[in-house]
Amino acid sequence: MKQGTIIKIISNQYTVENDEETIIARPAGKMRRQSAPVVGDHVQYEQVQDSYRILKILPRKNRLLRPAVANVDQALIVTSCKDPDFSIHLLDRLIILVSLSDVEPVICLTKWDLIGENDRVKIKEQIDALQACGYKAVWTYPGSDDSALREVLDHKVSVLCGQSGAGKSSLLNRLEPGFALQTQQISRALGRGKHTTRFCELHEVAGGLVADTPGFSSLDFSLLDTKGLDRKLKAFAPYIGKCRFADCRHINEPDCAIKEAVARGHVPASFYEDYKAAALAGKESYK
Repeated sequence: MKQGTIIKIISNQYTVENDEETIIARPAGKMRRQSAPVVGDHVQYEQVQDSYRILKILPRKNRLLRPAVANVDQALIVTSCKDPDFSIHLLDRLIILVSLSDVEPVICLTKWDLIGENDRVKIKEQIDALQACGYKAVWTYPGSDDSALREVLDHKVSVLCGQSGAGKSSLLNRLEPGFALQTQQISRALGRGKHTTRFCELHEVAGGLVADTPGFSSLDFSLLDTKGLDRKLKAFAPYIGKCRFADCRHINEPDCAIKEAVARGHVPASFYEDYKAAALAGKESYK
C-alpha cells in the first residue's frame, strides 16, 4: 500500500502525488459513505489492475471548508492599503478566523506604493503592534523583489484570504506567471461556477503549494464553535493561565490578565474588541 498527497480534484478524479509518481485515483466504495477526501489530504492508495483506489485518509492537522483543503500550514491574509482602503478590523477578524481553524496567519500588505507617507505611518504602527504579538507580516507591490514573501511561501501549503480587490490574483501572477493562465484554461474547460463541478488544486508557487481558489468566503462566526478561541491566538498566548479565574473568558471577569495587557498596550485594543465580537457571536457565546 502506498501513500501520497491529493494535489487536485476534478469531479471524482483525484490526482495523488508522492516522490515517486503522480497518479489519478478514485475513492474506494466504502469511503463514499464516509467523509470525502479533499485537496491536501495525505492518503493511502493501491493499484488494482489498471486503476488506483484511495483506501484511507490519514489523520489531518486541520481542514478548511472553503476552499476545501486539508493540512494547511498557513493562510496569507492579503490586505490592501488602498482600493479597497486598509481596515484593521477586517484584518483582525481574518487573523482570528484563520487561527480558529488551526491555521497560521501571515499578514501580506499590498498596494503599499499607492498610499502617502501619513497613511504609511498609521498603517505601519498598527502592523507593528500585531508583529509585536507574534504575527508575521510582509509587504508587496509591483516592482518589489518579494524575497520575504517567497521565503514565507517556500516549502509551505498556503491558502490566500482577503477582500475582493486586495490583489490576490496580481500577487500570484507576479510570483508565478503561469499560474493565472493555467487556472483560467481549466476554469473555461470546466465551466467554473456550475455547482455540478468540483475543482480545486494545489499549485507550485515560490517553492511551496498554494490553493488555486483562495480565501474564506465569510466573516460570519455564528456557526463556528468559539470555545477555546483565546488559546488559539498568539496575541493572548503570554497571558493565558494568568487570570484570577481558570475559566476566564476575558469579557466581564475581574483580574483578567488579557484585559490588563490591553490596558498596558501589550495587546492592541482593536484586536481585543474584535476578539470579543467574534467570541460573543459564536456558538459558544459568552453571554
